[in-house]
Amino acid sequence: MHKFPAHFHRISPLSEAEVKVIEESMCVKTFKKGTVLLKEGQQSVDSYFILEGCVREYLMVDGEEKTTNFFTEEQWVISTNSFTSGNAAIHYLVCAEDTTLVAGNEEQAQKMFQSFPRFETISRAVVEAVFNEQRNQLMSYLTDSPEQRYQKLLQSRPDLFQRIPQYQLASYIGVKPESLSRIRKRLLTN
Repeated sequence: MHKFPAHFHRISPLSEAEVKVIEESMCVKTFKKGTVLLKEGQQSVDSYFILEGCVREYLMVDGEEKTTNFFTEEQWVISTNSFTSGNAAIHYLVCAEDTTLVAGNEEQAQKMFQSFPRFETISRAVVEAVFNEQRNQLMSYLTDSPEQRYQKLLQSRPDLFQRIPQYQLASYIGVKPESLSRIRKRLLTN
């Protein structure tokens, strides 16, 4: 089974017919590192499921990029403030590596829901999981120190430290690159 239907199958077991419909409807796209998937001010019409690669989400604040998330294999990239509401996006989505993903939109989803109403429930579970992940990330940013955020990132997503430039990781945990270097030194000496 392909990674994409397998993801749904883990949420709720799928019939062969359901797997087939998902596989036939998949729109797989490959983008080079640096490709902008969404710009601030655009309306998001697509959601993405990453098969390989990494997408970085960031905001522009006073002319400076502030990294807000990294999405890697088997993660959903959904612009929650734009995709469902029709509002303009407040962030950018950029491929941090060469990236292969499945792209989908609301029109495709509605067609699948009509054929297989159970997909709507599965889709809601996906969106709830994405929302909870973003909520937990926000809570960490509000309650944890930069050092605690660094340690959590190191524990939960160690691969990012090999894939992402240090200045983007520093931005993600909310510090300058020099501060990230000091945090790393402190943790190494302890």
